[in-house]
Amino acid sequence: MCADTPDYKETLNLPKTDFPMRAGLPKREPEWLARWDEIGVYDRLREKTGRKSFTLHDGPPYANGHLHIGHALNKTIKDMIVRSHQMMGFDARYIPGWDCHGLPIEWKIEEQYRQKGKNKDEVNVVDFRQECRKFAEGWVDIQREEFKRLGITGNWSDPYLTMNFHAERVIAEEFMKFLMNGTLYQGSKPVMWSPVEKTALAEAEIEYHDHKSHTIWVPFAPRNGSGDLTNARVVIWTTTPWTIPSNKAVAYNAAISYGLYRVDATQDESWTKPGELYLFADALAEDALRKSRVTEFTRVREVAASEFEGMILAHPFNGIDGADGFWDYDVPMIDGDHVTDDAGTGFVHTAPSHGADDYEAFVKRNWMDRMTHNVGEESEFLPHVPFFAGLQVFDRKGKEGKANAAVIEKLVEAGGIIARGRVTHSYPHSWRSKAPVIFRNTPQWFAAIDKPVGDGQDMHGKTIRERALTEIDNVKWTPQSGRNRLYSMIEARPDWVLSRQRAWGVPLTCFTKKGALPTDADFLLRNTEVNARIAAAFEAEGADCWYVDGAKERFLSGIVNPDDYDQVFDILDVWFDSGSTHSFVLRDREDGSEDGIADVYMEGTDQHRGWFHSSLLQSVGTTGRAPYRNVVTHGFTLDEKGMKMSKSLGNTIVPEQVIKQYGADILRLWVAQADYTADQRIGPEILKGTADSYRRLRNTLRFMLGSLADFSEADRTAAADMPELERWVLHRLAELDKVVREGYAAYDFQGVFQAIFNFATVDLSAFYFDIRKDALYCDGDTPRRRAARTVLDLLFHRLTTWLAPVLVFTMEEVWLERFPGDGSSVHLVDFPETPRDWLDASLAAKWGKVRRARRVVTGALEVQRTEKVIGASLEAAPVVHVDADTAEVLKTVTFEDICITSGISVSTDPAPAEAFRLPEVDGIGVVFEKADGDKCQRCWKILPEVGTHSHTGVCGRCDAALG
Repeated sequence: MCADTPDYKETLNLPKTDFPMRAGLPKREPEWLARWDEIGVYDRLREKTGRKSFTLHDGPPYANGHLHIGHALNKTIKDMIVRSHQMMGFDARYIPGWDCHGLPIEWKIEEQYRQKGKNKDEVNVVDFRQECRKFAEGWVDIQREEFKRLGITGNWSDPYLTMNFHAERVIAEEFMKFLMNGTLYQGSKPVMWSPVEKTALAEAEIEYHDHKSHTIWVPFAPRNGSGDLTNARVVIWTTTPWTIPSNKAVAYNAAISYGLYRVDATQDESWTKPGELYLFADALAEDALRKSRVTEFTRVREVAASEFEGMILAHPFNGIDGADGFWDYDVPMIDGDHVTDDAGTGFVHTAPSHGADDYEAFVKRNWMDRMTHNVGEESEFLPHVPFFAGLQVFDRKGKEGKANAAVIEKLVEAGGIIARGRVTHSYPHSWRSKAPVIFRNTPQWFAAIDKPVGDGQDMHGKTIRERALTEIDNVKWTPQSGRNRLYSMIEARPDWVLSRQRAWGVPLTCFTKKGALPTDADFLLRNTEVNARIAAAFEAEGADCWYVDGAKERFLSGIVNPDDYDQVFDILDVWFDSGSTHSFVLRDREDGSEDGIADVYMEGTDQHRGWFHSSLLQSVGTTGRAPYRNVVTHGFTLDEKGMKMSKSLGNTIVPEQVIKQYGADILRLWVAQADYTADQRIGPEILKGTADSYRRLRNTLRFMLGSLADFSEADRTAAADMPELERWVLHRLAELDKVVREGYAAYDFQGVFQAIFNFATVDLSAFYFDIRKDALYCDGDTPRRRAARTVLDLLFHRLTTWLAPVLVFTMEEVWLERFPGDGSSVHLVDFPETPRDWLDASLAAKWGKVRRARRVVTGALEVQRTEKVIGASLEAAPVVHVDADTAEVLKTVTFEDICITSGISVSTDPAPAEAFRLPEVDGIGVVFEKADGDKCQRCWKILPEVGTHSHTGVCGRCDAALG
């Protein structure tokens, strides 16, 4: 610039904003949280009248421990659902909840007792329950603050807790509905049992891990064999030797090919002898005999499955000295479809008290009187079992006890084993104690899912199973695969085990008649007056009143004789607690659901066998319908390599640490960018990438804020009066409005954010803003500048609200930068209505051609910039060779402004060989030329006219702006 040329910088309309480029989220986010509490955002939204309600029912997390990354994912998705529906015009309510009963809390209190040398069984049960309640209350308070720190909106001042007195009352009432409708019964069947925790476990409380088990091959001798089978022994294989003392049958499958095999030669240490005959499935005979150290054998003949019909075997311990005939009973051979020839011997040792298939085989034959009760709650053989009394399968810490070894040793002594080994296989473990479990026959309370409910009259089906399967197809599933998963589970599931042998929870509020059998009609007391008395007491005092001395008399006196009944003290499975939450949250609360049904349940995929499952069973059992209209499922969180997170691997990501480093909005943005329907990966590099996306978006918003400084209604321009470029932006906004609304309605946050992000970075920052910076900075009060600022205002209101459900803190910051005020908040407004007449397909098609040509020009200029021929695109005035149709389009726009050059020529002549081309853009070539003229000292365009106006060293446009 010459010494006598004025400095025109102060005359430019440069962006003005205090919005910082560095977000400082970890420090500033708590300030916005405090502000939302102060102005009561959630409560103020409830004051908006005339809106259709929308309820997301919160699947209760467990009040036990700090939040993990899965919690953050789960609650953030829920928050996005609630906030987006609120901003689409609904009254979107969210009542956070907690699961407070059950084994994990009880286990924690027991651990504290053990550390102090106290015995839980010596503590008054009500005192113990009070300690559990206090423990849960402490964690509810901690988790509440951790959830709020994530920016989760909701009725935090009045959440639901399954241990609240009203909740305990309703859970008991829901249980008593099963009591009264005839589906409740007491049965004896094998259930998953934790010897460590001394309680039955639900399938949802089981996880599978590799476990090394004993394997044994045990021969059973026929008692009534004929012909060459008289001396042949049927060989079974099992990985649970401890169940052999409870064997009651041997199963075969008529579809399997069997053979009679003779031992011809053995190794010295074999438990078999030459000449002995054994029966095997042909596919498994060689493997079994080799493991028995048989070196030579002969398949004598094929054995038809019909030859096993009616065959009776002797138990391997039959006649053993010192057993006093304990095992001297018949062991029938039975046909079973569950028998395969994939592994083992083709014959299955059947102990109905310790296996699901075994049990079903006995139920089918009505042999329930043959069930055994040989194993106690600590997996110990009971005193009546010879040789093994007191020996445990697993000890108190979940380690292998002495039972397996003792049984194997006794089998060897009795000649009842031909081979042994070890196998590592997938085995059920308690998901809490991580200790292995056993199948154990115990008296439990069940809800019969194939028995008619009440009078059996229901439009959705007569039984719980029928109703559940019908209702599944009345629900929308996201993703749809969730429907198939739950359907197959309900289709195949057994009766629901409702009871647990613990202390902390809602008791099974029922009484049994003394001396009556579970099959007797009067075994259970079914009395509405008793039920009402229990419910009233629970409402006033909570479930603890069930355990106070004299409770039975309190509830029964004056109605029936208390001496005629026993009080049940088992507690309800916590899945029944959480499955009942729809009743005391959706149905009973003023801020629940208008019809008692949630618009959406949203949890992890593991809840198909957990909360989705139990809620459906509970609801169809009492109301005949599902408690939800939509079920949305998310996957699990993995590390960056796709590995499951574990403390031992050191690959866990803790929400608190992410928030301290980046802020909660970055964590929320990670959720929005992920496909939550599958498993998501997270780690340091992924978070860095997320933070980079955030910075790009923040840049876009900052530019808008700066350019909108001092914008007023006087600047506003009608859409019809805008230049084509602005009308194209409005077209894109109208398109995007549809994508955003439909995406949020379908819970597709990844699709919504990706569409907004691409629009903001590609359509706006890299195209529209890039072009219009010149007009915004350098124009005077021109129609073009007013139109551009109007578009920026329209963009502002849409981008901030569209992104508010995701970036709750940042959008509040952006909003308050323009609209400060004590009661101002972006979360109090709705998505703006976007006029449909902004859509202009023909205009969009035209500008698609313009952008296509611009891409080639930009590419050509970048080559010149890289080679240092030019420093800025305004130094260029290229020639663009296009076809006639494109030329006609380009002549109707100021193509040099669009390409940010000082000049441009459009030619329909064939492009010369040296012209720049892009392989993906046919028919366009660009020849670089430098711009002629002098550089305008205000806008930096190089034009021949510079210096010919009243103001020194400027172009005509700048001269007019200077006045």
